[in-house]
Amino acid sequence: MVAPAAAQVAPSAAEIAAFGPLHAAAQAGNASRLAAALADGAPVNSRDPQGRTALHVATFARRRDAIKQLAAAGADLGALENDRYDAVTIAAVADDEETLALLLSLGASAKLTTSRYDGTALIAAAHLGHDGVVRQLIKAGAPLNHVNNLHWTAAIEAVVLGDGGARHQATLRALVDAGADLALTDREGRAPLQLARSRGFDAMVRILEAAPKR
Repeated sequence: MVAPAAAQVAPSAAEIAAFGPLHAAAQAGNASRLAAALADGAPVNSRDPQGRTALHVATFARRRDAIKQLAAAGADLGALENDRYDAVTIAAVADDEETLALLLSLGASAKLTTSRYDGTALIAAAHLGHDGVVRQLIKAGAPLNHVNNLHWTAAIEAVVLGDGGARHQATLRALVDAGADLALTDREGRAPLQLARSRGFDAMVRILEAAPKR
């Protein structure tokens, strides 16, 4: 089974050791070093060899004060690194609700098409069963019915890449309650209900059977 969110890669120890002053300060969450790097002329949106900006690095490291500092300095909140992940999707995949909430409050978008799968942060979070993240993204206007290049929506991914457990159930329920189109199918013409039945996910079947017909 394909696992789209697995493509996301945090900086390795070797990459961190090779960071320039701006990225190193973001990784460490060191406000004075970050300010000094910016004052010395480091471009706020400069990139490491993997295409990560300091904002990506700070998001991976959960350095929320550094995120605020970079945003105030004009960081591009929608920048994509080489695997086409933005900071919102990085936080979503990490199940980091606090950092996600901060990014959204600063003006980052939940609507971007990201990753090599032409997906969204919502699809990635639904795949992983990060139900709290899913609810945040829905509230922020994430596209409920985006279809990625695997021909899967968030609702489909919650079923086909989920484990049928409590968090994937809560994820599916949030998508249903928000009005996700449950008639959309995968490439084989299978809608979420059929997929849930085929996997023996009885609780998900009940959620889908009880969904309002739209």
